[in-house]
Amino acid sequence: MYGAWGQVGRPVDAKGGAVRQWLAAGAQCSLLEGPGGLAAGANAFWLERTDFVVAGVGRVRYGQTGGGSSAEAASAFLADFRKSGRGACRALWGSHALLLLDRRSGIGLALADRLGSWPLYYAEVAGGLVVATSLGVLAAHPALATEPDPQAILNYLYFHVVPSPGTIYRGMHRLQPGQGLQFDAAGCSVWNYWRPQYTEDSSLSWSRTGAEFRACLYKAVERSLDGRSVGAFLSGGTDSSTVTGMLREVTGERPRTFSIGFDAEGYDETTYAQTAARHFDADHQEYYVTPADVVAAIPIIAAGYDQPFGNASVIPAYYCAKLARQSGVEVLLGGDGGDELFGGNARYAKQWVFTLPEHLPGGMRRHLLQPLAQRLPGWPGVRKLRSYLRQAQLPMPERLESYNLLTRIGLERILQPDFLAELDTGRPVEMIREVYRSAQAQSMVNRMLARDLKFTLADDDLVKVRGACALAGVDTAFPLLDADIVALSLRLPAAWKVRRTKLRPFFKAALREFLPPAVIGKQKHGFGLPFGIWLTQQPALHELAGDSLAALRSRAIVRPQFLDELMSQRLRAHPAYYGTLVWTLMMLEQWFQTRERGIKRGGLSAASGAS
Repeated sequence: MYGAWGQVGRPVDAKGGAVRQWLAAGAQCSLLEGPGGLAAGANAFWLERTDFVVAGVGRVRYGQTGGGSSAEAASAFLADFRKSGRGACRALWGSHALLLLDRRSGIGLALADRLGSWPLYYAEVAGGLVVATSLGVLAAHPALATEPDPQAILNYLYFHVVPSPGTIYRGMHRLQPGQGLQFDAAGCSVWNYWRPQYTEDSSLSWSRTGAEFRACLYKAVERSLDGRSVGAFLSGGTDSSTVTGMLREVTGERPRTFSIGFDAEGYDETTYAQTAARHFDADHQEYYVTPADVVAAIPIIAAGYDQPFGNASVIPAYYCAKLARQSGVEVLLGGDGGDELFGGNARYAKQWVFTLPEHLPGGMRRHLLQPLAQRLPGWPGVRKLRSYLRQAQLPMPERLESYNLLTRIGLERILQPDFLAELDTGRPVEMIREVYRSAQAQSMVNRMLARDLKFTLADDDLVKVRGACALAGVDTAFPLLDADIVALSLRLPAAWKVRRTKLRPFFKAALREFLPPAVIGKQKHGFGLPFGIWLTQQPALHELAGDSLAALRSRAIVRPQFLDELMSQRLRAHPAYYGTLVWTLMMLEQWFQTRERGIKRGGLSAASGAS
């Protein structure tokens, strides 16, 4: 068993009996005695003292230097915890999930890392608390029932993942980034031990900060190396190219890089990856994903993730990781986080365009633009102006969500009436609103970044990459999420991240002499999958999707009429656009089917946090 799990108090099972042994056979080390205990499986760390036990998974860093092994960092944390209690958590960083049990008092702590790169799940049960780094392991506890939550299904359809703090199962929860959980005699409480604070220091020097950033990048890649064979994802974008180049700088050797291509117009970006590989003299390999590969991987992904996962780019990530593993690589470095820290997503620039009417006099906006937005006809050539004026009137962050497919089509048209009646339909947007408005930031840019650190990075991209790599048998590290890089990004003025319609001005300027010009000027794409295009061209893929949506009819979630309309009309008219919704619904049904068939997941999510 790969991961960490435990119970605090004396949980009882459904029949009222005390649960003392829970998956202990899979543990390398375990302490399941007295009122509660922890366990750590293979490739996790374990620290046992007379008064405390600490179990965890990942790479724990503690204090300013963050040196040493995870066990050494956990030991330093424990020493400070004895002195200052929960205050010691503020000095924790790294990529990890950490469980702590006070043997004297029976108090238990669970800590997710600052950016949520490792998941921690928990559930309160009669007599205690159970926690695990895998939702599948948590759900196997005899005191818990695995009943899918309708609200979680709606959240999945909206976000294409099940965002924290919820899970697909009623009564089971995931800690959010930077959160801690304490269980004691008073019950269960959750608090934030770390939150990003955007200070936007206007006194920073552009050149000196650029030099500091380059030094941080070097150190971050250096910290990611642990003696195992290492390689890097290389899409040809600024982030993966930066990691690749720094890997060469740190090791002094040719970096081993891996990329995915597609035989589909507008999706293949291997030329940029090749440019970066030549620039840094990388030992570069590519694999072209085919429609047959997608058909083969869909049931693997559905079975491997503890929750429905609807980000289609998990397929190329999986095949890229497989290629690396077949080449002997044990750890893959990913460039995830750069967009969310330094302003790399196109929607950030687009939102600036929507703020332009705010500079006009209030009377002009009220008496001219607002009535005009309602009265303009939907004629060709005028439709875009009408859409712009209407969106410009929306507040943030609601304006960001105006492109969501569920919003545009309408839930009442998609979902069955009885299922819809169970839901809080405004909850997905309310979750976004809570994160956006509570962000410790003054500017719209940084509030958007805070939103994406949570929903795009922690809930989606990190789950995708870590899960895909675990399926392929490869570990992962994310150098751009190093604490020093994160801290530097929080100090930058907002205009250094997004200046009007220019993305990442500081990042690109700081690395202009380091990265090839073609990469600096490249538009963001990544490993996007041409699923919708292939769906209309490849019979086997169309059959799998059609069969999945046909089976989904019986679950009383989606209206059968809408499924027919989606496959026969909408998909044909706009395959790339509506292919996303077909994929999301297909993966939901595939996830249901794997659970019903009882497919064993081989410990994936305990290894990866694939949920």
